[in-house]
Amino acid sequence: MKPLIEKRDLTEKQLLERISIQDEGAFSVLYDRFRPKVYTYALKISGSVEVAEDIVHEVFLKVWQCREPDNIANLDAYLRVVTRNFTLKWLRRMILERTVGKEMKDNWDEVDFSTEQAVNLKETQEVIDRAIALLPPQRRLIFQLCKNEGLKYEEVAERTNLSRLTVKTHMQLALRFLRNYMVRYQDVVKLFLAVFLPLI
Repeated sequence: MKPLIEKRDLTEKQLLERISIQDEGAFSVLYDRFRPKVYTYALKISGSVEVAEDIVHEVFLKVWQCREPDNIANLDAYLRVVTRNFTLKWLRRMILERTVGKEMKDNWDEVDFSTEQAVNLKETQEVIDRAIALLPPQRRLIFQLCKNEGLKYEEVAERTNLSRLTVKTHMQLALRFLRNYMVRYQDVVKLFLAVFLPLI
């Protein structure tokens, strides 16, 4: 494998080809090269620094998962479209959350955690545990270190000997898998989304 310094001279197509086979060095080069544009565009649409940072991770997670680089003819245009779509998706979700939140505030007088609700909560945790057990070993470890032990990405990176970006990617992939798995369980999906969706 060529040193990282040489990869900085690769074309966009060459970088994408290497990323498609999980070359982290190529991914880091492409990330550094295009992050400013993605961040600026996301910030312009959302008006939020925090949201723009999240959008950046969403966009490059999609690039990392790309297995057919030939489908991306113009990387700059591709990133712009993906950034716009993710940011508009965030805006729609914000509008929905505010609407639902207002309705709940107007109609929800009090929450009563009955025995039935406690049982549902236990069943929900069991479903989540089963989903976590299906994660690949390394991804499961990273998820448990972040969620169960409350470690930051930097701390997990040090403990696992991985880069912070790799830890971040594994965590987002884990959360996405868990969310999709939970969709199969209509009775508990709302609780799961309430807990995990802000992190995805």
